[in-house]
Amino acid sequence: MRHTLLLALAFAAAPAFAQSNPQIDYPGFEALTASVAAERAARLIAFDAFKAEAAKPGTLLLDARSKDAFARGHIKGAVNLPLTDFTAESLAAAIGADPNRPILIYCNNNFSNHISPVPLKRAPLALNIQTFINLVGYGYPNVRELADVVDFTDPKVEWVKN
Repeated sequence: MRHTLLLALAFAAAPAFAQSNPQIDYPGFEALTASVAAERAARLIAFDAFKAEAAKPGTLLLDARSKDAFARGHIKGAVNLPLTDFTAESLAAAIGADPNRPILIYCNNNFSNHISPVPLKRAPLALNIQTFINLVGYGYPNVRELADVVDFTDPKVEWVKN
């Protein structure tokens, strides 16, 4: 009984405590997420268009999966910057000086294989969602996202391993 009461008190106090850290802004995240929802939906592109855009000079194909997953396989030409490493500085280093540079993203949930290095994630937690929100939040508005589910063994995907 006492344990249950302590847990209830801890959970009741958690939101107030979470907001006391000025370096964490959950309401700001919620507002950013809501503000980019329609934009994200409009920036989903089919696989053939994705590959055509990736072939254009100046376009960055960004893989935000872990370094380990990237090393085990990725789309040819992709640059790896794990989402956990996103900072203003690391993004500027990977993307370059032009914040309007075209950026293409994909994640595990774009592949039908559901094996390492692309195990299926829960749909609401797919890496594309966080990656898109973070890129826009850091000031990169020209992000497009692979809309399709493809098999990485399909030669058109151009899957490579390091």
